[in-house]
Amino acid sequence: MAATTVYKEPAPIVDRENPLESMMSRFNIAAEILGLDDSTYNVLKAPDKQVIVSIPVTMDNGTVRVFEGYRVVHNTILGPSKGGIRYDMNVHIDEVKALAAWMTWKCAVVDIPYGGAKGGIICDPTSMSAGELERMTRGYTLAMKDVFGPDRDIPAPDMGTGPREMAWLMDEFSKTVGATSPAVVTGKPLVMGGSLGRTEATGRGVMVSALAAMSKLGMKPEESSAVVQGFGNVGSWAAKLLAEKGVKIKGVSDISGAYWNDNGINIDEAIAYKNVHNGRLEGYTGATLMNADELLLADVDVLVPAAVEDVITEHNAHDIKAKLIVEGANGPTSASADPIINEKGIMVVPDILANSGGVTVSYFEWVQNRLGYKWSEDMVIERAERIMTDAFEKVYATSQKYKVPMRIAAYIVAIDKVAQTYKFRGGF
Repeated sequence: MAATTVYKEPAPIVDRENPLESMMSRFNIAAEILGLDDSTYNVLKAPDKQVIVSIPVTMDNGTVRVFEGYRVVHNTILGPSKGGIRYDMNVHIDEVKALAAWMTWKCAVVDIPYGGAKGGIICDPTSMSAGELERMTRGYTLAMKDVFGPDRDIPAPDMGTGPREMAWLMDEFSKTVGATSPAVVTGKPLVMGGSLGRTEATGRGVMVSALAAMSKLGMKPEESSAVVQGFGNVGSWAAKLLAEKGVKIKGVSDISGAYWNDNGINIDEAIAYKNVHNGRLEGYTGATLMNADELLLADVDVLVPAAVEDVITEHNAHDIKAKLIVEGANGPTSASADPIINEKGIMVVPDILANSGGVTVSYFEWVQNRLGYKWSEDMVIERAERIMTDAFEKVYATSQKYKVPMRIAAYIVAIDKVAQTYKFRGGF
């Protein structure tokens, strides 16, 4: 990958089904199976804190625009809350609340001591200058100075943000406390305390999850094929790492369309192409252009949706031919599609498990910042893969125990961990 490639948290767009309702429908099923008491249920379904701020920013032309920003802290019973900040015109409070809850479950599934949070600002970062973005980021940080903190709430990059914005956030927060505070945020540039292995972390987690699931299904990587929908950071790394394990990647897609090669796409070549063409595959000649919707229905063994929400719905789920779905994106399968997928006998490694490699390495970055000691890349990879494998095995065992799909099993594992912690801590 090119040196300029940076990690971005997998990020959904505005849901065609309300994202909060979609998340809660799965939560409710798991809670019922667990026999969750009403008190704990009521605490877990509601976010701890919802903060809405107005951020006045002097634009380059001298005018002042006021941006609306959000930060939702869903839960902190396991530890400080963790979650990305997105800059996008479609940011809205229900989406942020759903993503904050997802982060709670994601951290609990992989057994790291974080709660869940998410944030965002309604803006179009592509139309703003670096100076405008910096002033907005610093304004947002100041507005959230009583929310953020290494022991309270730790942001990270998401849609429309990256290491640059995290560096500004760290610097502004550090000014408010009068000391350099690298552990207040993750996804920073390496020179400021970022972690090695962070860029490919989510894609690596998808690969580890896919191989673990393939093993359970008796599928050999070197005899299997896959398509990856979405060729951004998560999708491209997932495709590259799966290909290195022997899986034939027959199709990939990005905003410019879908690309198919029955003999397998050269993923390194495709990544190199997009890196010199503004991050897009448009014009790539190593594969044939095909209908993007048809990619999801391709006759392959593994489907990796790694782009946006709700690409698998009740309208197309009947026609999916893959035996295994590994969710690189957040919420790529709508709740209405779940019964169809389950009836077809397709194993799904759900988003809160499959794409949790990113938050796992974020945790490693925070640990390194707190220790003041940098780990080697090999150490990061080895520990991340172990955590992902252990989490998969626990979720799989739970699915067998309760005879439920992996998605519900993941929620059971996560909710049970949080509920048990409330029981021991006496949190309410």
